[in-house]
Amino acid sequence: MSVNPLSQISYPKSDEYQCKAHLNLYDSPNCDRLATQAASGRHLRLIFVETGNDKSSQVCLCEDDYPGWVSLSDLSLLQPCTLPYQARSFSESEIKKLLLKAIAFTHQAMQQPNYYLWGGTVGPNYDCSGLMQAAFASAQIWLPRDAYQQEGFTQPIAITELQPGDLIFFGTSQKATHVGLYLGNDAYIHSSGKSIGRNGIGIDCLGEQGDEVTRSYYQQLRGAGRVVRSYEPQGRREI
Repeated sequence: MSVNPLSQISYPKSDEYQCKAHLNLYDSPNCDRLATQAASGRHLRLIFVETGNDKSSQVCLCEDDYPGWVSLSDLSLLQPCTLPYQARSFSESEIKKLLLKAIAFTHQAMQQPNYYLWGGTVGPNYDCSGLMQAAFASAQIWLPRDAYQQEGFTQPIAITELQPGDLIFFGTSQKATHVGLYLGNDAYIHSSGKSIGRNGIGIDCLGEQGDEVTRSYYQQLRGAGRVVRSYEPQGRREI
């Protein structure tokens, strides 16, 4: 028999909650594999489903529509929202002015001791798309969560058209599996894994010259995209 997750906390029922602290979201009701993280202040909706599970609750993050599962023991980190999340709209010119802030965020993150964390979005440990999302969120610009979603969200551009603040995508011919932020002069910053990567945040060059990591990612280059808007949730579009 499933348990109403709100019975575990003393808050009144609400359609939307806000994180009082950083929160881990998992990719299954077992809560044994991190899917993403929600920084303090983020909004989410609880989704009530009859699963027979008494350990977790399904949720959906409001800013990027990302689904996941939260341990019932972490529901005390939520508080009912007094006002629902409202997506903010930016013009392309406004976003261009904010790109330096996103770039600065990645440099600051690199200065902290860190390692690659699958699902990491709140630092100091990030995965590739988590670092991109956090960097743009620092400028109040929201991107979708995963690399392939970010590729589909951005405006496609040629590699020869790259400007600082553009996203570079890597992977297979079928799907983007990795993303980095272009810095200029053929350099990009990204969080890469331990096997073929930096095991954390580092700067690499777009080219076949360099070490094994640089060459490996260049061989997986798919293309590039420009951020020209901020993500608007599908479930509730507001201005």
